[in-house]
Amino acid sequence: MEDATRARQLRNNPTDAETALWQALSARKIAGVRFNRQVRIKPYFCDLVARTPRLVIEIDGGQHAESERDAVRTRYLQTRGYRVIRFWNNEVLGNLDGVVAEIERVLATIPSPSPSRKRKGNEPG
Repeated sequence: MEDATRARQLRNNPTDAETALWQALSARKIAGVRFNRQVRIKPYFCDLVARTPRLVIEIDGGQHAESERDAVRTRYLQTRGYRVIRFWNNEVLGNLDGVVAEIERVLATIPSPSPSRKRKGNEPG
């Protein structure tokens, strides 16, 4: 299946937990950070990704408990410069405010990118 088709399929069929967290994060509601859903970081599709701070959020169901595949996936994404945080579906659905607070806390620990250089004529003085 083509990447764009698979991503669209995943976006159109989210879990209840993915929908709830997306509503809390969309439209730059958290620290002004833009998140995207079902982003392809080959060979994986990631639930939620903030590209600039390089943060991946995975929302997992019970099938992910003690998953070595998830550990491999996390290590792979980390080698690509992403920080990965995971939440259980029931955690998102039962404690959305706590999950959002944890995401805010993690975002606050990620250094912001260097500001672009000032253009000539913009210096104070």
